[in-house]
Amino acid sequence: MPRLNTLKIPERRSGAMRHLRIRFRSVVMLAGIIVLLPIAIGLGAKWNALTEIEQLRAAKTQLEAENTSYRAATGELTAQIQTLETVINDLGSKSIDPEQARAIQKLPAVVKSRASGGASTQLAVNVLANAPITSPEDTFGVLRLLLQALESRLSNVRQDVEKRNELAAATPSIWPAHGWLTDSFGTRKDPFTGEPGYHQGIDISADKGNPVYATADATVDSAAWTGDYGNFVVLRHAFGLLTRYGHLSKFIVRAGQTVKRGDVIGYVGATGRATGSHLHYEIIANGKLINPLQLLAQPTRR
Repeated sequence: MPRLNTLKIPERRSGAMRHLRIRFRSVVMLAGIIVLLPIAIGLGAKWNALTEIEQLRAAKTQLEAENTSYRAATGELTAQIQTLETVINDLGSKSIDPEQARAIQKLPAVVKSRASGGASTQLAVNVLANAPITSPEDTFGVLRLLLQALESRLSNVRQDVEKRNELAAATPSIWPAHGWLTDSFGTRKDPFTGEPGYHQGIDISADKGNPVYATADATVDSAAWTGDYGNFVVLRHAFGLLTRYGHLSKFIVRAGQTVKRGDVIGYVGATGRATGSHLHYEIIANGKLINPLQLLAQPTRR
């Protein structure tokens, strides 16, 4: 039978005693609850704290891994950007021979415009400069855009360099023969009639059989007898440039053949309408005759 305890409680008004019977087991259980409840609450709080700590540790590990990956990716992109910048600067700083550059500057604007490069990427760079960066993803995005802009710029610079080199190779800039300048470009007296006339090129006096050189890289447009010019060679260069060589004793090239600057294409003579052994030389740019002297990089020799 459960043990009972009697608790006497006096009434305030009458003073009579009231008897309250309490079971001992209930008292013990209540006391146990009162004692254990704070412990249980503490243990629960501790468990929650441990769980949160583990979650924070896991998040920290993940963030560290992401940060490492972010740094690696950023470093790789930065290295690629620096490499591209170096290549662009190296390409941009490469220059052609000063005499060749001077000859190019003397070309008509319409010829030089054909060798102009691609569009500038300055607009893309300006956009990048104003791009908002509020997160690692934004940083990645900006770096990728910058990399793309630099790749585009590198392509343009390469095109510029290639075009510039092609124009340099195509610009007639060396003397076509060794000798003495005996007649210039422009108005003159006709050597046969003495009447005023117009000389379409320059005359270089030289001994018969002296070599005649291609003044720039070209394809032989024609090599044949041509009336007053006798044995006549026409070279077609890139960017709308032509050179013509007259009065040759003979030519050693044929139509369609590719020649390089300095290659021998024939020999000085006096064929056609000529008063003596010499080379008649012309330059045509975009369909118009120009003064060859403005492109020649070196004075006549011998």
